[in-house]
Amino acid sequence: MARIKLNLPEIFPFTTQIKIRIADINYGNHLANHVYLELIQEARLQFFMHYGYSEKNLGGTGVIIGDTAIVFKHECFYGDVLNIAVCPAEFGVKSFDLLYKLTRESDGVTVCEAKTGMVCYDYEIQKTVEVPEEFKKLFI
Repeated sequence: MARIKLNLPEIFPFTTQIKIRIADINYGNHLANHVYLELIQEARLQFFMHYGYSEKNLGGTGVIIGDTAIVFKHECFYGDVLNIAVCPAEFGVKSFDLLYKLTRESDGVTVCEAKTGMVCYDYEIQKTVEVPEEFKKLFI
């Protein structure tokens, strides 16, 4: 079976920390798979806010997720603090990727890598639109 491989950059322009809660733990006593998606969502929201944007207003347009890839590397446990790094990449006309690297604060181990394909979307007319130049210029 082919494995997903993500090409992450050396440098990420944004990092946040999130502590694993007891509600995030599954019956195997480690971080539940679905929680990784919740963690990258929180990191994405914080990333946009850091630059003065939101998912509903990215320089005049909204964004929706077109696809997601998650590569699990190591387990996480209750109380672990994760550093979640976010980097935009692969800008197209109407979309771009956000890449994520989740590392455990205590030992620096990468526990997860992820990607979300973000599509610029006008919620009023319910159509895809171009990536705002002002956002693109921050990272290109």
